[in-house]
Amino acid sequence: MILWILLALMTAIVAAALLYPLYRRPEALAPDNAGEIEVYRDQMKELDRDRAGGLISAEEAEYARAEIGRRLLAAAGKENVDAADAAKASGLRRMAIGIVTVAPPAIGLCLYIMLGSPGLPDQPLEARLANPGNDMSLLVAKAERHLAQNPNDGSGWDILAPIYFRTARLGDAELAYRNAIRLIGPSAARLSGLGETLVVANDGIVTEDARSAFEEAVRLEPGDVRARFYVGVAQEQAGKAADAKATFEEIAKASPRDAPWMGLINEHIAKNGGTVAAPAAPPSLGAPSADDVAAAQDMSQGDRQDMIRGMVDSLASKLEADPNNIEGWLRLVRSYMVLGDRDKAEAALKTGLEHFSADGSEGRQLVALAREIGLSAEGAANPGATPKMGVTQ
Repeated sequence: MILWILLALMTAIVAAALLYPLYRRPEALAPDNAGEIEVYRDQMKELDRDRAGGLISAEEAEYARAEIGRRLLAAAGKENVDAADAAKASGLRRMAIGIVTVAPPAIGLCLYIMLGSPGLPDQPLEARLANPGNDMSLLVAKAERHLAQNPNDGSGWDILAPIYFRTARLGDAELAYRNAIRLIGPSAARLSGLGETLVVANDGIVTEDARSAFEEAVRLEPGDVRARFYVGVAQEQAGKAADAKATFEEIAKASPRDAPWMGLINEHIAKNGGTVAAPAAPPSLGAPSADDVAAAQDMSQGDRQDMIRGMVDSLASKLEADPNNIEGWLRLVRSYMVLGDRDKAEAALKTGLEHFSADGSEGRQLVALAREIGLSAEGAANPGATPKMGVTQ
């Protein structure tokens, strides 16, 4: 009800502002020829006095009276025309007042009836919070209200923390992770989440607090790939290339060859002076046989790179002939990044997204891969300078 009163008051104020200039009456001004008419009337009176005094003859008096009368009639006719124009202007003003008064409310009412929902009942915040449905903002608001009343609910903080991170509320995410760790204890997922939040908040730099969180996560769960990756990044940023290479090689050794993070791991291995293994591929996409792998062990670094590049070129040719293979595009983009050919990786990503819409499940895989390996893709959001590993909590 209050809303309707406010809207009515706003409408009245706007209408008054529009109508005020129209309601103002022009100042009453004497006609331009008022003095001229008075002169002719004075001439008539003077003529009568001269005729009575015998100063002019009767014939001359009649002739002069006719001329003055003609001029007086002409002046009076002009005054009538001005009055008619003023009446016409007044009529137009009244029409404008009527249009401004009636048209806007009528148009607004018609639009509301056609496009609005006048029969929809009010939905106070309490009612919406009681049934938030799939509205993420309402779900978050409901959880925040619960935590405001129950600040020691560690599970609530644990639920909110990754949501805050994904929505770039990094300060809130750090607070939520720290509260969850304090209240329900540390876990690899919570510590890794806290560390990654600190990394993103510091533009990709693994700070001392973040490194400590990742190292504690690895101690609790040695198989936490995300935590081990960031430990390697911290060593890399500290200039400890040998330690970083060893860390990334350990991750590669413990991971399946087709793991989604292998492209990024191999990139860091190569960056720190290590040797990158050939990218995995299914037999239909030109994967090496057991004999090929055995032969590659005896090759020089240059020959091994040529072998890998030949396999990647073969994969690119197969995809050109049969582009409807999402696994092939994912593998091709990763392979180009492993070989250090960023331009070809970006071109392959772009071509893959031309065949698979970014809104579809296959296209989303390509966009996710772009985030992992640091490529830009239209519609992909990069929350920080350091790409994420793609490992869920």
